[in-house]
Amino acid sequence: MSAAYILVLYYSRHGATADMARQIARGVEMAGLEARLRTVPAISSECEAVAAQIPAEGALYVSLDDLKNCAGLALGSPTRFGNMAAPLKYFLDGTSSLWLSGGLVGKPAGVFTSTASLHGGQETTLLSMMLPLLHHGMLIAGLPYSESALLETRGGGTPYGPSHHAGVDGKRALDEHEISLCRVLGQRLAQTAMKLETVRG
Repeated sequence: MSAAYILVLYYSRHGATADMARQIARGVEMAGLEARLRTVPAISSECEAVAAQIPAEGALYVSLDDLKNCAGLALGSPTRFGNMAAPLKYFLDGTSSLWLSGGLVGKPAGVFTSTASLHGGQETTLLSMMLPLLHHGMLIAGLPYSESALLETRGGGTPYGPSHHAGVDGKRALDEHEISLCRVLGQRLAQTAMKLETVRG
C-alpha cells in the first residue's frame, strides 16, 4: 500500500491559484504527510479540448485514482462570476463512480480561491466548491479564528478557506497572511487525515 497523501487539486490560469496550491502543499508536508499536486486541463465551449497527456509545465493532470486514493483533498480555483472555474467543475462532474462507491466518504477536504478584486466572489466560490464535496460525503475543514492571520489580513482569507487578492492584472503576490492561511489549511487537512486514520485503525 502506498503512503498516505493529501491531494492538492487546482485549476490556475495566471498562476495565483497555483501559488496557493504550493503553499498548501508545504503545510501538508510540514505536518508530516505527502502532498500530491495535480491540475486539470482547460476545456473549450466549442468542442472538447484535446490536451497533451502531460502538461508542458506545472503539476500533472489529475486522474480519478489520484482522487480515489487520497487521504484528504484541497480543492482550488480562481473565481468565475462567484463560482469555480469550468475546467474544475468538468472534472468533478465526472466523479460519479466515486460517489456511487462511496470512495470519498469520511475524508477531510478544504477549498481555496484567488480573485482579481478584493470583493470578487471569494466566499461564494469557496462555497460552490464545497457542494460537490458534501455530496461525496467528505468532511469540510475551514479555517478557525484562532488563526490570527484570519483577523489581521488585509488581502484574502476567510473562515471557509484560504483566499487571495491577486489584483486586476493577476500579479499581486501572496502576502504573509495569505501564505500563513494556505499553510494552515494544509496542516489541518494532514493532521485531520492522520487522526481519522488512527481512529479507523
